[in-house]
Amino acid sequence: MSDEARPSRTAVVIPAAGRGVRLGPGAPKALRALNGTPILIHAVRAMAASRAVSLVVVVAPKHGAVGAAEVKNLLDAHALPERTDYLVVPGGDTRQESVRLGLEALPEGVTTVLVHDAARPLVPVDTVDAVIEAVRDGAVAVVPALPVADTVKEVEPAEKPGDPEQVVATPVRARLRAVQTPQGFDHDTLVNAHATIALTGEGATDDAGMVERLGAPVVVVPGHEEAFKVTRPLDLVLAEAVLARRRANDGF
Repeated sequence: MSDEARPSRTAVVIPAAGRGVRLGPGAPKALRALNGTPILIHAVRAMAASRAVSLVVVVAPKHGAVGAAEVKNLLDAHALPERTDYLVVPGGDTRQESVRLGLEALPEGVTTVLVHDAARPLVPVDTVDAVIEAVRDGAVAVVPALPVADTVKEVEPAEKPGDPEQVVATPVRARLRAVQTPQGFDHDTLVNAHATIALTGEGATDDAGMVERLGAPVVVVPGHEEAFKVTRPLDLVLAEAVLARRRANDGF
């Protein structure tokens, strides 16, 4: 079957093995409650809200009391769109390894892959659809992003935490973007990147960056202010406010 005749199928990989130490002690970041529901469930629902998504693969923590079985039970306990399939697999020691394991779990026929941070629970479906559409229109790698509001300085890192740091450059703000997820990819391109780019140290935290290192083009589509990452306690407060506004606007 030619590529033109091959049906397009989209799957999402959600690495959810991070500990989230900046949120403080307790459950892994993805399992923290947001409006009474784990952040991970919000993120899965956000991906499954797109009618183009047929499969969501959640990569569970490798270590600790919460593993793949517990995450699967969590998904089973919450209402999720029935048109979407769900799969839970054990993760690795790094985000890069966890994404690779998620890719290996994908069935035949997946042509478009999204990689989404579990800690971005409120990304609107329009953003998800825009990423998918850009990949289906021919882009091999797509990232949603927002213009940077603050002036950014490049510095020489201090040898000791808290010491003054020397500014070495001021990038042109108009050329900068703050990247969000889901990032979207042609399946074969992303698999090739994970097979080619060596896993060193903590591994890659940005899949589009891995594709860039292959020399393949990466394009940007508009992101959304509600697709922010829940990393610190203040982010939880903001996320609760966004959910409260959505409930008020939707009438429930």
